[in-house]
Amino acid sequence: MVDSMCKMYRSAMQVFVKDSGNALKFYEQAFDAAALSVYPNTDGTLMHSELDVYGQIMMVSELVGEEADSGNTMMYCLHFGKGKESVVTRIYEKLKDGARIVVPLEPCVYSPLMFDLIDKYRVRWCVFI
Repeated sequence: MVDSMCKMYRSAMQVFVKDSGNALKFYEQAFDAAALSVYPNTDGTLMHSELDVYGQIMMVSELVGEEADSGNTMMYCLHFGKGKESVVTRIYEKLKDGARIVVPLEPCVYSPLMFDLIDKYRVRWCVFI
């Protein structure tokens, strides 16, 4: 039975990457975002950080150990809606640096403008209007 009185405080995206300190700076620029909190480790990596990405929380932390398993991969999808072509284009121009482009910035069946890429920190993004 679902507890109707139970409310979740928030839902957020969290990425675990190598070189998390530089990744945080990269995402701040890519999304024109401000860091809300940063908890560094003594070696300069991040135990935890949070960015405000267009009103949504994105957390960036250092990946400890080896790469994630195949079934543990996610894509982060950001849907901006009509009239936000310039936002999608700007994000693409920032994220494409060092990325593997899966689908370049172009129209598709569900959006007049979108892209799909795996950025230089191995995070997969689908951004569209």
